[in-house]
Amino acid sequence: MSNSRSISSHTGFSLVELLVVIAIIGVLVGLLLPAVQGAREAARRSACQNNLRQLGAAIHNYENSQRVFPPSCLEGVAVGSAPWSGQAAVLPYLEGDTLFRKIDFSQPYSSGSNMSLFPPNGVAAVRVDTLVCPGEIKATPVPDINGVPKHFPLNYALNVGGYLVLDASVPSRPDGGGAFAPYKKLRPAAYIDGLSKTLAMAEVKAKTPRAQQISGMPTSTPTNAAAAGTLAAGGEFGAESGHAEWVCGRALHIGFTTTFPPNTFVPYTHSDGREYDVDVCGPREGTTATAVTRAVVTSRSHHRDMVNASMMDGSVRSIGSGIDLAAWQALGSRAGAELIGGDY
Repeated sequence: MSNSRSISSHTGFSLVELLVVIAIIGVLVGLLLPAVQGAREAARRSACQNNLRQLGAAIHNYENSQRVFPPSCLEGVAVGSAPWSGQAAVLPYLEGDTLFRKIDFSQPYSSGSNMSLFPPNGVAAVRVDTLVCPGEIKATPVPDINGVPKHFPLNYALNVGGYLVLDASVPSRPDGGGAFAPYKKLRPAAYIDGLSKTLAMAEVKAKTPRAQQISGMPTSTPTNAAAAGTLAAGGEFGAESGHAEWVCGRALHIGFTTTFPPNTFVPYTHSDGREYDVDVCGPREGTTATAVTRAVVTSRSHHRDMVNASMMDGSVRSIGSGIDLAAWQALGSRAGAELIGGDY
């Protein structure tokens, strides 16, 4: 008799082999994930800059047509009504936005004629993609009391100056010296510092915590962010109420000031015990015929350690959060005659 051996064939993975494969896959994913995230952020940053280029072109198309740059907020509606924004004024000059040419800017955006363009709540509730950064995490409508979209936020704000926004208590109505001003139609000659050295727009975060109608806003600029944050206790606070209405021409919604460098945290601890990064503003533009509006409205971005910004000549660049305050404020003035170096 011949002895035969029973040979068993091994057709599967052992537990140890399976764990090794899983470990290798985990290491590869760990190595690749930062690169994928970095590529996605680079794409979002590029798309954000492209939005600013389109808006810059629209601003210049407006100037070519009207021979002036648009105000940050438009005149034409009754005192006490929210004025139209400069962003709304330039939308008809964006290619393809023929629908926005139907807006009646002589009437509030809540008027029947404007509401009927986009029922039920009108043009204010429409998302304008060019005004929204791809990296915005709160790019959602602001609902009315019935949960129906009433407003839509934005991420690209107009430069309205350093701290003073508008002094309507005197006939000349001094403004903050920024690229744009409430009710003022500025010509290119007004930009003594040069269009390439004057900030036009910069990023802001949608639905920013804000305190408004602060009666005790000091006449002098707050010296630091903590001092500015304490002012919020004297105003009407909203945890997601700033930069929430692209149609409204008030600085808290469509503007920024160069009081502090980009992404400065302005701390305010509310009665709910939470600390917020807040914007603050006195009486808002147009609330009364003699309102004096001073505001700290900081440029902020979801892009790390920088904000994207456009200059008045239409160029776009990224500006680091660590920019020198004097340089940031010099870029924010249209006629300050400051000397600005090339590295900012």
